[in-house]
Amino acid sequence: MAINIPINEALIQEALAVGNQENERDVVELALHEYIQRRKQLKVIELFGTIDYDTDYNYKQQRQQS
Repeated sequence: MAINIPINEALIQEALAVGNQENERDVVELALHEYIQRRKQLKVIELFGTIDYDTDYNYKQQRQQS
């Protein structure tokens, strides 16, 4: 899919320099992958403290039964 959007040239040049990508397309694609990964991580972090665990659960005992 071809999309034309204005992007700060200095940002692109810096990303090319530090990221070892060959062209602007690769830089933008990598940035989108990293953006998506980070957003998914943030959603998981939001779950901390919201899940109730059974304090009596003994995973070692469960493994020995197999």
